[in-house]
Amino acid sequence: MQEKIPEELIDQIVSQNDIVDVIGEHIQLTHKGRNYFGLCPFHGENTPSFSVSPDKQIFHCFGCGKGGNVINFVMELDSLSFVEAVQALAKRSGETIPEQYMPGSNETTLSETEQSAINAYEWAGRLFHHVLRYTDDGKDALKYLKERGFQDQDIEEFQLGYSPYKSQFLVSFLEQKGFELQSLVDIGLLSQRDGNTIIDRFQGRVLFPIHNHQGKIVGFGGRAIEDGVEPKYLNSPDSKLFQKSKLLYNFHQARKPAQKQDEIILFEGYADVIKASQAGIKHGVATLGTSLTEYQARLLSRYVSKVVICFDGDQPGREASQRAAEVARKAGLQVLIANIPYQMDPDDFIQSYGEDKFQNQVLGTAEPYVAFMLNFIKKDYNLHVQQDQLTYIEKALDLIATVDHAVERDVYLKQLEENFNLYRETLEDEIAERRRINERRHEQAKRAKSDTQSSQRPKRQDAIYPAFQNAERQLLAHMLQNRYVAEQVQERLGSKFNMQEHQVLVTYLYAYYEEGNDPNVSRFMERLPEESLRQLVSSLALISISDTLEREELDDYLFAILKEADVDQEIRSLETMLKNAEKENDPKSAARIGMKILELRKKSNKSKL
Repeated sequence: MQEKIPEELIDQIVSQNDIVDVIGEHIQLTHKGRNYFGLCPFHGENTPSFSVSPDKQIFHCFGCGKGGNVINFVMELDSLSFVEAVQALAKRSGETIPEQYMPGSNETTLSETEQSAINAYEWAGRLFHHVLRYTDDGKDALKYLKERGFQDQDIEEFQLGYSPYKSQFLVSFLEQKGFELQSLVDIGLLSQRDGNTIIDRFQGRVLFPIHNHQGKIVGFGGRAIEDGVEPKYLNSPDSKLFQKSKLLYNFHQARKPAQKQDEIILFEGYADVIKASQAGIKHGVATLGTSLTEYQARLLSRYVSKVVICFDGDQPGREASQRAAEVARKAGLQVLIANIPYQMDPDDFIQSYGEDKFQNQVLGTAEPYVAFMLNFIKKDYNLHVQQDQLTYIEKALDLIATVDHAVERDVYLKQLEENFNLYRETLEDEIAERRRINERRHEQAKRAKSDTQSSQRPKRQDAIYPAFQNAERQLLAHMLQNRYVAEQVQERLGSKFNMQEHQVLVTYLYAYYEEGNDPNVSRFMERLPEESLRQLVSSLALISISDTLEREELDDYLFAILKEADVDQEIRSLETMLKNAEKENDPKSAARIGMKILELRKKSNKSKL
């Protein structure tokens, strides 16, 4: 039977995983004052509202309200249970958790069916890899991969495999392992024929395992190696575990090297990623047969500031590059587009010209987005026709006006000036006017977005609260960092806070201190059973307060809280009297009491301004 992890061990693991370091592995953080800030990984935003406190070892997003300590962050980001998150942090810091504390099947946040499916995918991945490397069934597939330039190291690193052209090879294997086959049909690992017979889905195909961001196999990409096997390319279907729009091939391995370089290379295919890895490029990922999605772009923007798009060099590839670039720029990423020769893809180029030329001639000469687009849109115009010339120049000026760096703008303007024999002064005037218009539009959009978000978001730390509520928040902020203040409040006020959530919170806080614990916001959060309470604590803990609370200030806070409580109590008493007067058919007394209630409510509302 699994035992509860001792608090001492949890504290040790948390202390070995600084929250800034852990969160910094997943989003870009900027140091400002005492805290760090970045784009929240839990909701889409363009302006950083996600704060990390190294002093208190907590995080809080002022946009969506999420907050907690390092364990809560890992739980939320990777959809893990508490025990799984502690286990992940222990693995990160090299700590060992005794076996009796390890999670059982009922401790995972996945359903039993989903966990079984992940286990089945892992077994399938091992089986297909074994078939490819060590059996006669895999000889032709291995030969095919070797002819395509895949090396033994690549096959091992990316765990490539092969599904024999047999209808129930995997079915029999998984059935012997005790898996429920119908659930594996539902999740897309197996198929069903004629609504009855369960068969292997990927027969006769080389397989590329696709991992989720935690490194678990959740799908396969398959390519037929024999003529007549249709479709030639076959992916796992979308399911709760496998969502093409949210996953990126090789992201689980590329994430850390990408962060180190603050750059990620985006490819179209699995083979491109693997061949680039041969060339020493370990920060390459690929979309899963779809265009880059907004979700994928936002995911990348959490880890890097720059993406290099390296798609095929033909016209469809360049059009796909343009679409991906637009999505990536919208997510706030700096975009470069690599120069792949026409009718070639990255895989072909590396195979034909080698690693060095790929690094130097393709990635090394990647164009900024605007330079790429200036050439890309030329295909739509006959530049020997004056009207097409003028239209192209107008579109080119629109693009150049979006460039913030003056030197880069100067390069593009010089090209227009020379190519079309234009006056430089006229071009600069046009750019200046466009930038003024763009700036106005940007400010209007920013204000509109701010207005929309402010109506949807929870109250921020700097929101204007009623006097009594502000007093309660300030007092709680002091109590979280000062045990003596908490004891004074407990003695004089107890749990008689006006806000119900504050009443609940102080009950846990008093108990925490009564157990002999010292102030520690991160540790206290682990005691809280509800996410809403943890978010409240993270918000309160980031309120800017002095290190000490003077007696006079404490008295002022208590007076404001008790005054509101007295008014509310008097109103409730009068409301009871009003009901009695109405029952006794005494309209004069009822009117008099009603006026008193209105007066008190008005008085109370003034105290809330």
